[in-house]
Amino acid sequence: MPRIGVEQSLSSVQEALKSKGYDVKELKQEQDANDCDCCVISGQDENVMGIQNAITQGSVINAHGMSADDICQQIDQRFQQ
Repeated sequence: MPRIGVEQSLSSVQEALKSKGYDVKELKQEQDANDCDCCVISGQDENVMGIQNAITQGSVINAHGMSADDICQQIDQRFQQ
């Protein structure tokens, strides 16, 4: 089962993914994303000051403007659940 890292502020997304059987890891610090297959971020601090640091080799989903169901659908499509 893929490990999905989810920002702390996205608790509804965490619960929705857990209910679908995903291994969910709460992202509290940048290095928490290292062993995740996919990360879901709120988008609030994305690319601050024009600086982008690659933290994970997995895909990243920006949750800004998306519902928990929308995010689950995207993750299902990426991992063919």
